[in-house]
Amino acid sequence: ALPISKLLWKKYPLPENAENMYYFSELALTLNEPEERIAPTDSRLRPDQRLMENGKWDEANIEKQRLEEKQRAVRRQREAEALDALEEGKDYKGYQHLRLERTAHPISRELICVYKGRYRRRSDDHTS
Repeated sequence: ALPISKLLWKKYPLPENAENMYYFSELALTLNEPEERIAPTDSRLRPDQRLMENGKWDEANIEKQRLEEKQRAVRRQREAEALDALEEGKDYKGYQHLRLERTAHPISRELICVYKGRYRRRSDDHTS
């Protein structure tokens, strides 16, 4: 005989107009809602994400392309600085992540990122 079963999860009905919201549940629809006191790097603060959440798809795509091009420009600048340093025989450290350190894995010697042990304590604390 099987032991007495216990209900662990129950599916709630989908919200009205679910077909227009990818058939997401009420919970799924609220996961990207903005909150106070979140990290400045939280993806919910990205302008393209906010535009998409507000149904402004064309504007969101334009903003996403603008942000990506800005990132590419920064990368090109860093690469140019590294090349200039190499040609001048100078050491170039490049971008230094606040919380991760690039190092060789002790066994495989593969390049990996290791957590430095520093974390962000509060939404207004950008130093630790």
